[in-house]
Amino acid sequence: MSQCCRKIKDTVQKLASDHKDIHSSVSRVGKAIDRNFDSEICGVVSDAVWDSREKQQQILQTAIVEHLYQQGMLSVAEELCQESTLNVDLDFKQPFLELNRILEALHEQDLGPALEWAVSHRQRLLELNSSLEFKLHRLHFIRLLAGGPEKQLEALSYARHFQPFARLHQREIQVMMGSLVYLRLGLEKSPYCHLLDNSHWAEICETFTRDACSLLGLSVESPLSVSFASGCVALPVLMNIKAVIEQRQCTGVWSHKDELPIEIELGMKCWYHSVFACPILRQQTSDSNPPIKLICGHVISRDALNKLINGGKLKCPYCPMEQNPADGKRIIF
Repeated sequence: MSQCCRKIKDTVQKLASDHKDIHSSVSRVGKAIDRNFDSEICGVVSDAVWDSREKQQQILQTAIVEHLYQQGMLSVAEELCQESTLNVDLDFKQPFLELNRILEALHEQDLGPALEWAVSHRQRLLELNSSLEFKLHRLHFIRLLAGGPEKQLEALSYARHFQPFARLHQREIQVMMGSLVYLRLGLEKSPYCHLLDNSHWAEICETFTRDACSLLGLSVESPLSVSFASGCVALPVLMNIKAVIEQRQCTGVWSHKDELPIEIELGMKCWYHSVFACPILRQQTSDSNPPIKLICGHVISRDALNKLINGGKLKCPYCPMEQNPADGKRIIF
């Protein structure tokens, strides 16, 4: 009994000593957080920049729900809709439900739902120059090859699905046909062993998500995640600007709802709009005032083109070439 009591006492003392060291480290973390993070960031933006609080709350809730749907957390999104009394239309949810159903099947290495979807949307995918359907057929063919010589006849029969893609994917089809020579010896020991790489499944999930979102008019990344990542980059700069504004007692520096007081570089990944500025009017182009390429190759905005029309004719401001304004073509940067 005395030995057990001594052992328990020593263990308790050791635990207390270890806890003391951990507690000391944890307390330093708290102080480091207080020292390096601003506890109040709401003051960075004036309330006048936003619409009403109700509207702001509704936009935020919608963005969170859309993010949850896009991440496949359907039950969490439904629960949030109920608790926040947010009314989400079924037409809004349907694309996300379909995408998640197909992606779940792909994660289980079931190509059926994805192939069915790709075939039903074949024409629109071709307009996007998508190779999704071919990649799905290729992956199914590779699965048959992995089955060994017993699946050789089935694989040869399935190869007929490659016919519509022969012109664009000739080299890849030749590689798959060549792999049949090594089927009896085992593909894993042949020069075609790369066909059995599991990375093909991750690639097909990524390709499907990108092409399906593009076809359905959805962004590959949720707007909430993009906004959050952009905010992490922009917030430190805005906090520094706020400190300067307060120090110099400047007013009215940030009064516009649709623009920041300074330009903040977020990187090319966050470029979503045209960055072309009209050299004539010195204005950035927009959907209502897009860039127009003239016959001579020079580019100006549509508003500038309309202002330069004289007697039904347009003379390029950069070269003496005279042309018909209707011959100008809209371009997208």
